[in-house]
Amino acid sequence: MEIYLQGFERAVSLILTGNRELYEVTFRSLYISSIAVMIAGLIGVPIGTWLGTRSFPFKYVFIRLIYVLMGLPPVLAGLILFLLLSRSGPIAPYIYLLYTPIAMILAQLMLALPIVIGLIYVAAEGKAPVVMMTARGLGANRIYTLFTLIKEIRFPAIAALISAFGRVIAEVGAVMLVGGDIAGKTRVLTTAIVLETRKGNFDMAIALGMILLFVSFLINSVLFSWQQGGWKS
Repeated sequence: MEIYLQGFERAVSLILTGNRELYEVTFRSLYISSIAVMIAGLIGVPIGTWLGTRSFPFKYVFIRLIYVLMGLPPVLAGLILFLLLSRSGPIAPYIYLLYTPIAMILAQLMLALPIVIGLIYVAAEGKAPVVMMTARGLGANRIYTLFTLIKEIRFPAIAALISAFGRVIAEVGAVMLVGGDIAGKTRVLTTAIVLETRKGNFDMAIALGMILLFVSFLINSVLFSWQQGGWKS
């Protein structure tokens, strides 16, 4: 037990003294996950909104597929992307992205996008009938109606993005497979925790874990605030 207490004390010291490696890994994690979620939002919000307002053959089969992908195991997402980006894959002859931050962003995008689409779809489907009826009654065109609906679901949309961010920043399997956990290049919080634990550097591992826990707490606190405040309004 004493070794863990000492590790905790040294972890706090590393955080307070501004250890360069610690903060470098933290900022890289935030950067990669933020970019992935931003792209997921740009793609997923319009798609989810469109799904919530349209009917077409096999729509609910597609929706069920989205729900399945919302729980996609990160290591499976990483494996699929690894095969696509490897030197024997279809993309490598044109551009080699394996073991780069771009590959990690793509892996996290695969995890975040179904979450954004699925949650936006649920929100849009609930709001669509009233919003579309009102907009059409006022003579609005389809584009304006769509933008009005997106505005009405802005709080669930923010909650969807926060949920997606919480999912991707805490995963380890996908980014380790396609990123390779390269020091100074693709090492992020979760992969660094695995590495430092295996090396027996419990102080660094605990420090990284504390930062990851703080980020998770911050994400869930923001989500709770939206639910208690703006979302309900």
